[in-house]
Amino acid sequence: MLFLTKENIINSFTMRDAMDACNESLRLYSEGKASVPLRTNINVAKQEGQSLYMPAYVEADKDALGVKIVSVYPKNIEKNMPSVPATMVTLDAETGMVSAILDGTYLTQLRTGAVQGAATELLAREDAEIGALIGTGGQAEGQLWAMLTARPLKVVRIFDIDFERASAFAKEMEAKYGVEMIPCKEAKECVEGADVITSVTTSKRPTFSAEWVKEGAHINGVGAYTPEMCEIPKEIIKKASTVIFDTMDGVLKEAGDFIQPLEEGYVTEDHYNGELGQLALGQISGRQNDKEITIFKTVGSAVLDVYVANKIVEKAKKENLGQEIN
Repeated sequence: MLFLTKENIINSFTMRDAMDACNESLRLYSEGKASVPLRTNINVAKQEGQSLYMPAYVEADKDALGVKIVSVYPKNIEKNMPSVPATMVTLDAETGMVSAILDGTYLTQLRTGAVQGAATELLAREDAEIGALIGTGGQAEGQLWAMLTARPLKVVRIFDIDFERASAFAKEMEAKYGVEMIPCKEAKECVEGADVITSVTTSKRPTFSAEWVKEGAHINGVGAYTPEMCEIPKEIIKKASTVIFDTMDGVLKEAGDFIQPLEEGYVTEDHYNGELGQLALGQISGRQNDKEITIFKTVGSAVLDVYVANKIVEKAKKENLGQEIN
């Protein structure tokens, strides 16, 4: 059995690798080649957290099997700990034996950013220059890295309800990625004029207003993962020409910002165009011109974790990384 740390993964697997793996996994999912039970979510009310269990099997050239154990504890930020700690376990699909254990916290950050990056690559305008990132929690850097991989953005504006945190994050990311980062005191200042807008929070109300979104913008909704949560305003959902999900089943069971407009009758389900895998396969259309507003929503799926994790393990073995445990 192979044990892989965060450092092992960083040294062998890039955001480009992860975006390609996410794209492949969702194509396989949309082709019906994956078995993905809806994740089990245990509420830990005493700690204001949730613990989630996400298994999947993917039939591919090399089958992928595994389970991710992930928790969402927003208050961990106050303890200087990851707000989304996780462990990934991969299994040999031929024998059912555990083949590897990975740092699931970093895997989650990587693949959550990567699936957004894969969508941004397919849906955002080619000439996108200005990014907007709302939220600076544990997922934020992965989202930023993916945005910069998908498009050569010249500037990214950063907004968080804690301006000091936004400022510290912007300073650190500018030094790391060499792209201008501008911390914003107001969400409006962050979103207005942006070409690519990514919201990654646990908010229960929209994190920006539809009227702030420019013509031709692409929007990523990443953070809301329960029926009560809501990041994307319903007005921009209705206005958008293209609305794509990572998985229809997952989003329509878990994402409040897309469930609530349906329940209210504000939009009908046919306003939601389909899945990213279908878009990658050419089964549905994406952006048609530079004036359209496009939206991508992800709640995550074990198919992403399991497939990306297996690709990481394959590459790590080729490069002799990690620790073998008997």
